[in-house]
Amino acid sequence: MRRPKSLKDARIKPKNKKKKLIIVILVSLLLFLVLTGIFYFLLSINDSKPKNKEKLKIDDVSTLEKKDLTVYDVNSNKRPIAIMIDNNVFNNAHVGLQDAYLTYEIIVEGGLTRIMAIFKDINTSVIGPVRSSRHYFLDYALESDAIYAHYGWSPYAENDIKSLGVNNINGLYDNGYYRNNQIAAPHNVFTSIENLYDSATSKNYRITSNNYSLLNYTTDEVAFNDTSDLLTANNITMTYSNSGVRSYTYDATNRYYLRYMNNSPHIDRDSGKQYHYKNIIIMRVNNHTLDSYGRQDLDTVGNGEGYYITNGYAIPITWSKASRTDKTHYYYKSGNELVVSDGNTMIQVVPLNSNIVFS
Repeated sequence: MRRPKSLKDARIKPKNKKKKLIIVILVSLLLFLVLTGIFYFLLSINDSKPKNKEKLKIDDVSTLEKKDLTVYDVNSNKRPIAIMIDNNVFNNAHVGLQDAYLTYEIIVEGGLTRIMAIFKDINTSVIGPVRSSRHYFLDYALESDAIYAHYGWSPYAENDIKSLGVNNINGLYDNGYYRNNQIAAPHNVFTSIENLYDSATSKNYRITSNNYSLLNYTTDEVAFNDTSDLLTANNITMTYSNSGVRSYTYDATNRYYLRYMNNSPHIDRDSGKQYHYKNIIIMRVNNHTLDSYGRQDLDTVGNGEGYYITNGYAIPITWSKASRTDKTHYYYKSGNELVVSDGNTMIQVVPLNSNIVFS
């Protein structure tokens, strides 16, 4: 029979067991805290990534990466204003036209032309000289849902403005215009964007629009996929009549086209700068004489051909318009709808027999 250990040994053994138990508990608690920390760290990383059921839509990604247009404020629903501009003046008589995001030039009586400049999201203080309406300009104002500003009208325009219910501001009867008495009439009528919106408000016209967009803009550089019909367009010339020649020269440094009228630079009266455009669209549209005064009519509804010009190149396009109030659609020869560079656009509506030269 073994001899019992001493009383001292018997007392030490229970204390050792208690000490070991405490150590085990502390180690377990520490291990639990460490594992818990690792778990929450991994969980936070996982939550920061899109889950399979909550993947970002392609549209959302596009929105995040898309640049803002500079041609106008896409977040604004301000209704555009289309202003009729006198073009029977010298090359340095116009003012404020550079601020227009979209501009049309079309033939009128006598082989002359008039301009319609469309403004949006800019508060230009002086614009002009303003002149009277011609009825076919309405077709291009309506497709941009623009308030139509003019000083006088032809009998055909008067009839169509009334029958089509065009929101117009006529300087013969409405506020918004003034004459510069240092300039000979009728080439001395001017206006401002603020004046025209004030007049539109007083006439209870709608001054917002969700249907103004006409062209498809891109903030990326326009790349022509089909190069078989691509033309070098550093210099462009087109004719309206024997007395009406328009031309452009490409400024490669600034990547826009400088405008000339009858071979002279087209200069803004106040800024002294030459008018320039990022995009040029040439539309061939049939015109014919209506009366003994020489007033013209245009086949704006239907189909036709033309060119789109930007970044030193031109490419043939087609255009289509279903009705006077419908939008004009522009297409590449492939049938895809035209995409234009972010920037201002001049649309030259030329006669079918216009001599168009690229070089």
